[in-house]
This record gives sequence, structure tokens and C-alpha cells, in this order.
Amino acid sequence: MEKQTFDPWTWGKSTNSVQAVEVKNVNSTLYCSGQVAIDANGVPSNADMRSQFIQTIANLEQLISESSYECKNIVRLNVYTTSTQDFFTTCMDVYIPFIQKHGIQQSTTLLEVKGLFATLTVELEATVVK
Repeated sequence: MEKQTFDPWTWGKSTNSVQAVEVKNVNSTLYCSGQVAIDANGVPSNADMRSQFIQTIANLEQLISESSYECKNIVRLNVYTTSTQDFFTTCMDVYIPFIQKHGIQQSTTLLEVKGLFATLTVELEATVVK
């Protein structure tokens, strides 16, 4: 697999993402459904957004790993949240280390949505290649 990122604007260096990712010679692609803070029994979390985000990342990492893929090969990561303000003030200290830990350079969309399932406040949707 060959991966090249594009980010033509200097402001892009501070966004923890890139504007575009080109992938060539891909062996396979994993399209992950939105991952949220639901436990192994299917019970959604009613914790604060930051705590939910930590569990959401753990669930995404587990899904990717158990699918025989690697987080470093996430090429698209969409974030859905019920409050972008809360996400920026309470989750960035979790999000940035997650991205850095895996060396992820992904295209990203961050969307504020009216609601998510049950009491959930944040969801991650990923595309991973190998």
C-alpha cells in the first residue's frame, strides 16, 4: 500500500488531520461503523463526553485490531458529537494523543449532530486500509 497526504494550506498543520489522503495499491479496506461508548453487553454509557470518548477510542482500537488492521492506517476518521464546544474543551487532550500514538494522518470531518443513540454524545467512524 502507498499512502500520500495533501494539505496545501499552512493552517492545516494545526488541525490534527490532513485535507486529503491518496491510497494506492490497497490490499483491502475496512469500513468501520460508527463506534460509541457501548460496553461489551451493549449498554450505552451515560458518563460525561470525555469518559465516553475514551471508551469510544478503546472500542475503535479493539475493532480495528480484531479485524487484523492497524490504527496507523486509518485514512478517514469522522467525529460526530452532540456538542463541538464540549468536544473541543473536554476531549482534545484525549484525541491528539490517540492520533499521535498511532501516527495517524487522516482526512477528518467533525460534525455536531442533534442527537446520538440513547445517552451517547460522541461517535467515531473510520476507514482503514492495508
